[in-house]
Amino acid sequence: MLYFRRSISPLKEIINKLQKEEETQIMNESTNIYLKDLFDHVVQVNDTIDTYREMLSSFIDFYMMLNSNAMNEVVKTLTIISTIFIPLTFVVGVYGMNFENMPEIRWKYGYFVVLGFMVVLAVTMLSCFKRKKWF
Repeated sequence: MLYFRRSISPLKEIINKLQKEEETQIMNESTNIYLKDLFDHVVQVNDTIDTYREMLSSFIDFYMMLNSNAMNEVVKTLTIISTIFIPLTFVVGVYGMNFENMPEIRWKYGYFVVLGFMVVLAVTMLSCFKRKKWF
């Protein structure tokens, strides 16, 4: 579009200068009428190029907006997944340490209590996200 505009703009100046020339054998009344008509066409083409340029710019902006919205949805999903798994990772990390004085490790149902706590934590966070309509 920019190339077309650069090609058309000098024509306006040339036609305008030719119209201001004094009447000679080459430049007579019919030539002047033709130049006025040609000038009008050049202006119209120039305006059309500007319109198409604005439309193209709007289409590009719209395309970028759609891509941005899609990217935002992906980031939102990844954030929700991360928010759910970070506390679970913390709990697993604490119980993955090899300390001798961790009484719940010696309990008969210690594994199931921690596993149940992790499930309750994940479900609670998911329900909180659903209530806020994030997910």
